[in-house]
Amino acid sequence: MATWRPDPTFYPSPRLAMKAPPEKLAYVVRINPNGDGRPDAMCVVDVDPSSSTYGEVVGVTEMPYTGGELHHFGWNACSSMLCPNAPHPHVERRYLVVPDIRSSHITLLDTKDDPTAPRVVKVIEPEELYERAYYARPHTVHCGPDGIYISAFGTPEGDGPGGIFILDHDTFEVLGRWEIDRGDQYLHYDFWWHLGYDTMITSEWGTPRMVENGVLGEELLAGKYGHRIHIWDLHRRRRLQALDLGPEQQMILELRPAHDPTKAYGFVNSVVSLKDLSSSIWLWYRHNGEWKIQKVIEIPAEPAEEDQLPDILKPFKAVPPLVADIDLSVDDRFLYVSCWGTGELRQYDVSNPFEPKLTGVLQIGGIVRRAGHPAVSGPLNGGPQMVEVSRDGRRIYFTNSLYLPWDAQFYPDGIRGWMVKVDVDPEGGMSFDPNFFVDFGDQRAHQIRLQGGDASSDSYCYP
Repeated sequence: MATWRPDPTFYPSPRLAMKAPPEKLAYVVRINPNGDGRPDAMCVVDVDPSSSTYGEVVGVTEMPYTGGELHHFGWNACSSMLCPNAPHPHVERRYLVVPDIRSSHITLLDTKDDPTAPRVVKVIEPEELYERAYYARPHTVHCGPDGIYISAFGTPEGDGPGGIFILDHDTFEVLGRWEIDRGDQYLHYDFWWHLGYDTMITSEWGTPRMVENGVLGEELLAGKYGHRIHIWDLHRRRRLQALDLGPEQQMILELRPAHDPTKAYGFVNSVVSLKDLSSSIWLWYRHNGEWKIQKVIEIPAEPAEEDQLPDILKPFKAVPPLVADIDLSVDDRFLYVSCWGTGELRQYDVSNPFEPKLTGVLQIGGIVRRAGHPAVSGPLNGGPQMVEVSRDGRRIYFTNSLYLPWDAQFYPDGIRGWMVKVDVDPEGGMSFDPNFFVDFGDQRAHQIRLQGGDASSDSYCYP
């Protein structure tokens, strides 16, 4: 009798996912900042320490168009396919869904036949996205139980509202806008969910007009960037509540809910405070049936000489942390915080999410610090940015480019792209792998996805 089995990279619970075999490949978007007509690309990096090409780019697939900027991407399917209500349990973790934050193309890459040579199998043109969802600038991808969810910054005209749209799991056609009733939600950035509580969380950055030419100083000082998160009924697709971090908190970005579906809490970062240029981490949580939010980590700006700073920071005589990404280990124990401005990767023990404890700091790059790496000589620029955690929590990977308009404002001398790996002590603490430093030269590297899944790709329905 034939027996049907789900994709072996799907796990019903985070506890079982942590026992998955170590990843051997990483997929990394490569962005061309030079305006020379060369397209962006998906790079494949060998992360198997036993391989002769460990730490090298072993495959490159260029996008079939030019003029965009790759940013975030995700898998078409993941462990959420094992949820009781998943209607597509037959799908495989096979395709990378790669949106373009500037041109609004979405490219589907097939990794099955040769994982080191992803093959372009479909491109969703911007016009299809406009017509079916009236959204533009697609960004974050999450593989949901019932479809592929993708966020968008706004409308084709560059205004709001931004939101979420759905792709069909089988055909990759744009089904349409997700929201039924959004209330006064207008700005958008990230989204994720608590499947055990049928709840969606979304965050706020700015409209395409507010972000595509860099930080708009006047609008920032006027507090016009996002400072709220929104709580949604995931099944009924209606906003229930907005939680305001305060107007001085500007640009509320990455959402990292607990992986254990019985835990109703998660973390989100505020990029900058207008009060003192600090960055902060906030905890949202459910208490007595109500969702609340509170600050649990604050990282201060560091004093600096005016001549060490880019023009946008000279009046403040300080370098802000500019926390622009965070990631939570699959066991919900360690939170990793990328300080792109000061050049630090921080590790916090969040076993008690209300009282995080700093357990490790590594320095590399930074606007002023320009710290180096044991594998290369000399100072480095850019700073820890997109961070990814292996399923067993023992390895951390991160890159150093944030977003081309921001790169130009905060690192006006240009960024040389790199990717590094960090080894984690299970009891806390971390160290650079001296044998892993991927040099992308004059190209920029941003988000990373690990073969078989990672800490920010999969959702689970069982504890």
